[in-house]
Amino acid sequence: MNTATIASANTTPIPEPQTRVPLRQDAAVIGLVGLAHATSHFSHLLLAPLFPIFMKEFGLSFSELGFLATVFFTISGAGQAASGFLVDKVGARPVLFGSLVCFMAAALSGYMAQSYGGLMLVAVFAGLGNAPFHPVDFSILNQRVSPSRLGYAYSAHGLSGNLGWALTPVFLLFFTATSGWRSGYLAALVLYACVLAVLVLHRDKLRTEVVRRAADAPQGSDTAFLKLPVVWWCFAFFLLSTMTLAVVQNFAAPLMQAMHGVSFEAATTTITAYMICGAVGMFVGGFVAARMPRRSDQVVGWAMGIGSLLLLVVATGWLGGLGSMAVLALTGFAVGVGGPSRDLMIKKATPKGATGRVYGTVYSGLDIGFALAPLLYGVFMDRGMYSTTLVAAAVLLMLSVGAALGVGRRTVHG
Repeated sequence: MNTATIASANTTPIPEPQTRVPLRQDAAVIGLVGLAHATSHFSHLLLAPLFPIFMKEFGLSFSELGFLATVFFTISGAGQAASGFLVDKVGARPVLFGSLVCFMAAALSGYMAQSYGGLMLVAVFAGLGNAPFHPVDFSILNQRVSPSRLGYAYSAHGLSGNLGWALTPVFLLFFTATSGWRSGYLAALVLYACVLAVLVLHRDKLRTEVVRRAADAPQGSDTAFLKLPVVWWCFAFFLLSTMTLAVVQNFAAPLMQAMHGVSFEAATTTITAYMICGAVGMFVGGFVAARMPRRSDQVVGWAMGIGSLLLLVVATGWLGGLGSMAVLALTGFAVGVGGPSRDLMIKKATPKGATGRVYGTVYSGLDIGFALAPLLYGVFMDRGMYSTTLVAAAVLLMLSVGAALGVGRRTVHG
């Protein structure tokens, strides 16, 4: 199907990874990509943990705050689909460095924000920076890591992302409590600069091959993968499953406050607890993916199905504040277990030579889900329909199970 040829961006070609590659070499690549991925996920939450403060300081509604997340993920989603082509053409490394610069601009905008418009700039720059990350990350991992270690690489990749999510609320709230919320953005700017410096210092481990179109390739061959039904089943999976995660990221704190009267500080730690449990789930899921590579769609289906049922339990409110927060965190573990198998499922559905384009298109479903969900949930929240918000998230997560099994059927049968 793919008529593009692969050529190295440099004069020395990258050797095809083999199992004999030293663990230390693979670990270095995985570690650098994980650091970058954690930074990307850190940027997802540059705004959401401070929503209660912005409501008071700028007089904003839940819907207006939700729209900030919508802008972020709309830009990220549109940019992700386009950046997949860019990564295939120029390589992952320069695109990655450009993303870090955008994150620095987002943090600076947050530090200087004086109104809703200033917060909107944070969303715009962070969205631009976030856009290329999945095409970048998976292009590097799939080219530079030994095939036998990819399951563990995907686990570390997902785990680092969840740790990035878990760090942001603690990071921002620490500076908010000690010296004001603006100082958190200044600290984030320094953090991004340090990460960029580390990646530049070890840039040789981030080089990828680029895709060059063959002279005899027919017109439109670069987009031929879009005709594959499995690509759109993958897209649907990310769209649906992400709309569940969005309720945790954006509204877990106000939900726990409204339903159970817990303090702002305790409610905010729910996000961190969910992400930490998700990271543990990713770690466990790496071993599951490595041992059950042929059943990745079924692993994903079971993980998301259990997560959906746990969300329904939280929606009932029967367990009270502490119990609801604990079960919500356990939902993160269930979903996390399916993460590495999810990435393996996508890899099996990806035509050779189209990694950046396919991952960019498929993972744009993630961003679109994050963009749509705050608008839907914001309406429910503004009307006091707190349990309905959680039920909607659970239903969408259960629908993603069908999408995952659809990917599995179409991968197996071509």
